[in-house]
Amino acid sequence: MGKREEVISKLRGVPADVPSVEEVRSMLAADPNLKCVVCYARISFDGRVKDAHGIEDQHRDMSEAARRFGWLIVYRYTDNDKSASKESVVRDDFEQLITDLAAGTTPEGYPVHGVMAVNDDRLYRRPSDWERYLKAFTSQEGRVYHDSNGLQDLYAEGFEIKGLVGVAMSLSETRKKQRRSRNSHRSRAIRGQSVSAWRPFGWEDDKVTLRAVEADAIRTAVHDVIAGASISEITRRWKEAGFFTSRGNPFQYQTVKQVLVNARLCGYREIKGEIVRDGDDQPIVGEWEAIITPKQWFAVTAKIRERGRGTGTPRSGLVHKYLLTNILRCGNVLEDGTVCNNKMIGIKANDWLKYRHAYMCKKTVDGGCNKTYKRGDKTDKIIEELVIAKLEREAATKAQDVPDWDKAEALERALQSRRELERRWHDDEDTDIDDEAFFRNLPVLERRIKELRVDQKAHEARKAEAEEAEADIRKSWGAKTLTQKREAMKKVLSAVIALPGGKGNKTFDPDLLKPVWKTSE
Repeated sequence: MGKREEVISKLRGVPADVPSVEEVRSMLAADPNLKCVVCYARISFDGRVKDAHGIEDQHRDMSEAARRFGWLIVYRYTDNDKSASKESVVRDDFEQLITDLAAGTTPEGYPVHGVMAVNDDRLYRRPSDWERYLKAFTSQEGRVYHDSNGLQDLYAEGFEIKGLVGVAMSLSETRKKQRRSRNSHRSRAIRGQSVSAWRPFGWEDDKVTLRAVEADAIRTAVHDVIAGASISEITRRWKEAGFFTSRGNPFQYQTVKQVLVNARLCGYREIKGEIVRDGDDQPIVGEWEAIITPKQWFAVTAKIRERGRGTGTPRSGLVHKYLLTNILRCGNVLEDGTVCNNKMIGIKANDWLKYRHAYMCKKTVDGGCNKTYKRGDKTDKIIEELVIAKLEREAATKAQDVPDWDKAEALERALQSRRELERRWHDDEDTDIDDEAFFRNLPVLERRIKELRVDQKAHEARKAEAEEAEADIRKSWGAKTLTQKREAMKKVLSAVIALPGGKGNKTFDPDLLKPVWKTSE
């Protein structure tokens, strides 16, 4: 358990120094004026340190106030790092408080005579929460409530309306802050300033200068993903290298994906998935150092998003231990004249052999013929050489197959049409474009511009992937993972037919391996 979780655990439930339920009942019998109260603490953001100091301070203030009144705190509710204004956020302890108020006792059986909070907006920020809280609180008579305004009589006539007014004012202020934050965020983005709350992975604390080791890891990951590596492999590699997120957490699949699809890598800024652009519709280039080129970013994002049916989620399936498992097919001719054609599997070789693995056709009970056996290391080497040569031939012409984007003029015409429409709408002397005509035509232009930009982005990704293919394939092959090599092979190979070598211990014959190449599309 981490330090923060330990603090939160101590600030939730029955305080350590509270007498038992039976002892409290005896105390109440001796002193009917004793109040058993519960305390509620909440904070929306636990800060960058994540040490729960905010809720710790709240509970300390409430404990001091309870001592002044002679009240006994029998239970503490704590919602740390949780907003009270967002409908999507479930505050578990607040919900427990509502339940316990309605029941009249805490889960352990302590009576609830009142509630304490440092401010009412810790408890509620939405009208529905206020109404539920008030109904549960007033379900029994004689309860007390205390916050920064002192003792409050929630039973008083008109207090329900007063509470709703306070909620409305609180909501209004929250929305103003959110609106100011959004406007500030966009303004800084347009100026090319960094708006990250945390140090982005790959940069120093100034959020501008590159952190060399992390930046190199990102460049390598981008190159490998474009070449076919999975996010899972990158995640495993970063964990083994000892990398952590900027918040000090181990990398997971989703956090690695978020790093790699962030437009910041190439110097661009995105807001809600859209690249921030200037008045000439050009992407805003940030003040920070870029790690990769825009073309590489387009390529890696396209590669990631095309997986998992566009979601970028991990793909299921077996992870093979040997390079040619299920790629090799048995070429043995059976007694009836047909070819076995069963997918061969990789197996661990016997310890006394010079090689570590082999490939064999499955046993007859598993649908094979068990007649073809191939030494693993030499088979892998022969097929790898053939695939590398094939990839090199294709790479020489692949970049030439992607022409320049042919819709640049169409995009410029659409942008010019939108600018002209906006100019005429703002021109008071142009009476042909009223509000109705403007808002009828604008969505059509916006949709056309968006379609063209999506097409442009896809083209840039194809171009970048083609340029990556021009790199030294043979030099980079050794650095590829097993999965990357298999993916590269599957792009050019339909299968490899392995013909049996006959009985006895014979010399390895590469001519008994027959690659079946995929035809160019």
